[in-house]
Amino acid sequence: MAAVPMARIKLWSPDVQSLNDVAQKIVSIAKRMGVEVRGPIPLPTKRLVVATLRLPHGEGSKVWDKWELRIHSRLILVRLDERLMKELMRIRVPENVHIEIKVPRARPR
Repeated sequence: MAAVPMARIKLWSPDVQSLNDVAQKIVSIAKRMGVEVRGPIPLPTKRLVVATLRLPHGEGSKVWDKWELRIHSRLILVRLDERLMKELMRIRVPENVHIEIKVPRARPR
Protein backbone atom coordinates (compact mmCIF):
# COMPACT_ATOMS: atom_id res chain seq x y z
CA MET A 1 0.00 0.00 0.00
CA ALA A 2 1.37 3.42 -0.97
CA ALA A 3 1.77 6.14 1.63
CA VAL A 4 -0.90 8.84 1.56
CA PRO A 5 0.72 12.18 0.63
CA MET A 6 0.48 15.33 2.73
CA ALA A 7 -1.39 18.45 1.60
CA ARG A 8 0.28 21.78 2.39
CA ILE A 9 -2.02 24.53 3.67
CA LYS A 10 -0.39 27.95 3.78
CA LEU A 11 -2.16 30.81 5.56
CA TRP A 12 -1.07 34.45 5.58
CA SER A 13 -2.53 37.67 6.95
CA PRO A 14 -1.55 41.05 8.39
CA ASP A 15 -3.75 40.28 11.43
CA VAL A 16 -2.17 37.65 13.72
CA GLN A 17 -5.30 36.99 15.81
CA SER A 18 -7.57 36.11 12.90
CA LEU A 19 -4.76 34.06 11.32
CA ASN A 20 -4.32 31.99 14.48
CA ASP A 21 -8.10 31.52 14.81
CA VAL A 22 -8.39 30.07 11.29
CA ALA A 23 -5.32 27.87 11.84
CA GLN A 24 -6.80 26.48 15.08
CA LYS A 25 -10.11 25.73 13.31
CA ILE A 26 -8.28 23.74 10.64
CA VAL A 27 -6.24 21.79 13.20
CA SER A 28 -9.30 21.02 15.36
CA ILE A 29 -11.29 19.76 12.35
CA ALA A 30 -8.40 17.52 11.29
CA LYS A 31 -7.97 16.09 14.80
CA ARG A 32 -11.72 15.54 15.17
CA MET A 33 -11.74 13.52 11.93
CA GLY A 34 -8.70 11.50 13.00
CA VAL A 35 -6.47 12.78 10.18
CA GLU A 36 -2.75 13.19 10.82
CA VAL A 37 -1.87 16.89 11.10
CA ARG A 38 1.35 18.82 11.68
CA GLY A 39 1.33 22.46 12.59
CA PRO A 40 0.56 25.29 12.57
CA ILE A 41 4.22 26.01 11.84
CA PRO A 42 5.02 29.73 12.04
CA LEU A 43 6.91 31.00 8.99
CA PRO A 44 9.07 34.16 8.95
CA THR A 45 7.15 37.43 9.08
CA LYS A 46 7.54 39.65 6.03
CA ARG A 47 7.90 43.37 6.63
CA LEU A 48 6.85 45.82 3.94
CA VAL A 49 8.20 49.29 4.79
CA VAL A 50 7.31 52.47 2.91
CA ALA A 51 9.04 55.76 3.76
CA THR A 52 7.37 58.99 2.61
CA LEU A 53 8.22 62.65 3.02
CA ARG A 54 5.93 64.44 5.45
CA LEU A 55 4.60 67.58 3.81
CA PRO A 56 4.90 70.50 4.22
CA HIS A 57 8.49 70.16 5.38
CA GLY A 58 9.46 73.82 4.78
CA GLU A 59 13.05 74.90 4.28
CA GLY A 60 14.50 72.95 7.16
CA SER A 61 15.53 69.34 7.41
CA LYS A 62 13.42 66.69 5.69
CA VAL A 63 11.02 64.74 7.89
CA TRP A 64 10.04 61.20 6.93
CA ASP A 65 7.03 59.09 7.90
CA LYS A 66 7.53 55.32 7.90
CA TRP A 67 4.64 52.98 7.27
CA GLU A 68 5.02 49.28 7.93
CA LEU A 69 2.87 46.28 7.03
CA ARG A 70 3.69 42.93 8.58
CA ILE A 71 2.54 39.75 6.84
CA HIS A 72 2.36 36.77 9.20
CA SER A 73 2.32 33.21 7.79
CA ARG A 74 1.51 29.72 9.06
CA LEU A 75 1.98 26.31 7.43
CA ILE A 76 -0.18 23.27 8.21
CA LEU A 77 0.51 19.80 6.83
CA VAL A 78 -2.40 17.31 6.73
CA ARG A 79 -2.81 13.85 5.25
CA LEU A 80 -5.05 13.89 2.20
CA ASP A 81 -8.61 12.97 3.03
CA GLU A 82 -11.64 13.80 0.91
CA ARG A 83 -13.94 14.38 3.89
CA LEU A 84 -11.42 16.75 5.47
CA MET A 85 -11.05 18.79 2.28
CA LYS A 86 -14.84 19.17 2.03
CA GLU A 87 -14.97 20.37 5.65
CA LEU A 88 -12.14 22.85 5.05
CA MET A 89 -14.08 24.42 2.19
CA ARG A 90 -16.92 25.22 4.61
CA ILE A 91 -14.81 27.20 7.08
CA ARG A 92 -15.70 30.88 7.26
CA VAL A 93 -12.50 32.82 6.64
CA PRO A 94 -12.15 36.57 7.29
CA GLU A 95 -11.36 38.77 4.29
CA ASN A 96 -7.85 39.55 5.50
CA VAL A 97 -6.77 35.88 5.78
CA HIS A 98 -5.57 34.18 2.61
CA ILE A 99 -5.38 30.39 2.18
CA GLU A 100 -3.42 28.38 -0.36
CA ILE A 101 -3.81 24.59 -0.47
CA LYS A 102 -1.26 22.56 -2.43
CA VAL A 103 -2.07 18.94 -3.14
CA PRO A 104 0.75 16.82 -4.59
CA ARG A 105 0.15 15.20 -7.94
CA ALA A 106 -0.42 11.48 -8.17
CA ARG A 107 2.65 9.84 -9.64
CA PRO A 108 2.08 7.50 -12.58
CA ARG A 109 3.16 3.92 -12.06
